[in-house]
This record gives sequence, structure tokens and C-alpha cells, in this order.
Amino acid sequence: MPLTRHVGRVRAVSVVVGALATAGISFAPSAAAYDERSKQWYLDTMQAEQMWKVSTGKGVKVAVIDTGVNANTPSLKGQVLTADVPKAVAYHATVDYDGHGTSMAELIAGTGADGGLKGLAPGAKIVPYRMQLEGLKSGAEKGKTPEAAEALRAAADTDAKIISMSFGGMTSEEDKAAINYAASKGKLLIAAVGNNAEDGKTNFIDYPAGYPYVIGVAAADESLTVSKFSSYGNYVDLAAPGAAIPAWCNADFRAYCDSKGTSPATALTSAAAALIWSAHPDWTVNQVTRSLIDTAGRTWAKDDPSKYAGYGFIRPRVVLENANYDAGPANVDPLAKDNGGDLLANSASSPSPSASATSQPQQTTSTGGTSAAAPSAQSSSDSNTLWIALGGAAAVIVLCGAGVAVMRARHAR
Repeated sequence: MPLTRHVGRVRAVSVVVGALATAGISFAPSAAAYDERSKQWYLDTMQAEQMWKVSTGKGVKVAVIDTGVNANTPSLKGQVLTADVPKAVAYHATVDYDGHGTSMAELIAGTGADGGLKGLAPGAKIVPYRMQLEGLKSGAEKGKTPEAAEALRAAADTDAKIISMSFGGMTSEEDKAAINYAASKGKLLIAAVGNNAEDGKTNFIDYPAGYPYVIGVAAADESLTVSKFSSYGNYVDLAAPGAAIPAWCNADFRAYCDSKGTSPATALTSAAAALIWSAHPDWTVNQVTRSLIDTAGRTWAKDDPSKYAGYGFIRPRVVLENANYDAGPANVDPLAKDNGGDLLANSASSPSPSASATSQPQQTTSTGGTSAAAPSAQSSSDSNTLWIALGGAAAVIVLCGAGVAVMRARHAR
């Protein structure tokens, strides 16, 4: 289901980047005894049951900025913290006008009750934010619903540690300033890179994924192949499951459909971060980010990320299975070179940086996306196959296209 954010004025149009396939519809738990857990292939692949013995994400709040979150689905009852949403942006935060936001929330923190979706971090809690996206009626309804930058700033002022953004089109100066503001507050910002690579001609990385201090996530399928639709370029940081993922078909909340996109991949990466942060509550955003990067599955050197999978496929299990895992220094941004500075070094007390501190998006498209930056150098390793260990067996990620990894000066263009 691509969704578009109607931003008004002379703003770019934004797309929620989790495309939803209408094939494979199954009845929701209230309509039939159908177990969606059996379709959540990635929980077994990532050894979720083993991870949950160490961490379920308890104590971590994840802000989901999307189409709203229905707090009354069987899987989300008791999981959505409506009281934590600032009043200024609370309008209909739990009225999901599309089903996309609720799906993302369930993938992160769903309990799996009554056969619903089981979140990767079922102990985490969701703080819902509704924003202007395609499908939102005009008039008073639209006027009362915040735009992305407003919702992001509000989320940054709460105690939510992670902000999950499965949408694109944040290309204005106001948007850039909001990203910097949230980063200066020590929030872990995770966003979808987009689904624009299918035809090989219109590929571009979307924003906010392309900004400094935002982890851009690509999508992989059940064979751990980076999906053909998944946008690629110098802004991809990590890859996560993003194909054949159950999600609500629409806002009727009567049935699940098979979905695909970098939207669910973003939600699952946010959940992976919640698992890690719950196990290590004293860690900073720098340490959580570093642990995700250092443990990601890849065959290339860490300082030579792939333009398809970034630093590799998320593996929070590797962090959780080692109680003495060393995540490095708390006040050193592991992506400082890419980010063009070290804004997060003292994030708790840093003032909001000016919008000029953020690099300009490259060419804006009609959907609010941007062209991926050209690689600054070709990697010495141009293999298109990534072997990663998932448990006792080896699994393979085949990178789409030519599979050339690149050195990135991605945020210093």
C-alpha cells in the first residue's frame, strides 16, 4: 500500500514506503481462527524465541510516526501508550485511517494475542503519532493532523528511545531541522529507504532515510535476498526482513494481507534496537547503533558498506547472547564520519542544531524522494553474495543488481 503524505503549501509529497500486496489475504483473528504467527518466517530465522529469553524489549518505548495506531486490535491491547502522546499532536493518534501504522506497531510490539501478529519486541510499548499521509480526508480532519516534522519534534520531547519512520518525503528545511532536533535529544532514528528500485531506472533513496543521524533500512526476503524493489545507494545502513510480511489489508482491520516493502523492514529494525536497549538500558544511542552495525551479517569490511545492504542484515541475537557485549564508547558516534560530525557525542545536553547543519537532498521527485548519491569509490570486494550465520547454519543474502559494494561519503556530499 503505498501511501502519500499531503503536505500542503509548496511541500514535497511523501510516500509511506511499505507496499502492500493484496494477494494472500487471510481473515483476522476476530473473523476466523487463523494464526498469523505461522507466516512470520523471520521470527524463526532470527531465533526470536531464544532472544526473548534474554530480552523482550520491556521498558523501551518506540514512537511510531505513521497513519495512526489502532490500540484495540487483539495484538496491541495494552501495548499502546496514548497518554504519552503530547496533546499538541494527539489528534486521533489511535484512529488509523489506512492500517499501515497499526501494522508497523504490531510488527514491533504485538503480543500475538488471538492469532494476531507477534512483534519482534513484544515487551516494548508503542507511542503513536498520526501524520498527514495519503488516504486522510481533507478539511478539518487534515488540518488537525500534524505534519511529519511536528510529530517528530513532539516525539523527541518524550522519553521514547526509538523513533520509527516508515515513510518518505521529508525534504524541507523544517523537516531537516526536526531530524537534527530529534538526534540532538539522543533518539535513535530509523527510516525506510524506499521501494523505488524495481524497474532499475527510477531508483532513489527517500528522506528521512537519507539524512544524517537516521538509520536507513533496506528490505530482504525469506531467502535473505535483498529485494529488487528495495532502493539502494549510499544511504543504506542495514537490511531487515521486508517481504512476505503479514500486515493489515486496510483500515477495516478485518483481514491480514501479505505485504512487502522497506516499511516492515524499518519496523523490525526498530524492534531489534528495542531488544538491545532493553537488555542494556544504560547504553546511549551511540552504543545501540554501534552494536547493530558491528553485529550485522556481511562479508565485506565494516568500513566498506554495500549500497544494497549497508552494513548487513540485522542480528540482535549476537548482542543478546553475550551478556558482556562491549558496545564501545558511549559518547562517540559510530557514524560520525558519514554524518559529517558528532552531534550525538553529548546528545542529552546538546542544543538543537540549525537546519544548515544538514546536507541538502539531491534531486526531489514528484513523490518526495531523491536520487541516490553516486558512489565515491568502488569497493575492492564486488561479490554479490553475502553469507551470514543465523544460529548454527549459514544463510545467504544475494544482493540485487550488480552487487557492487561502495565506499560512502554519503552524508558529506
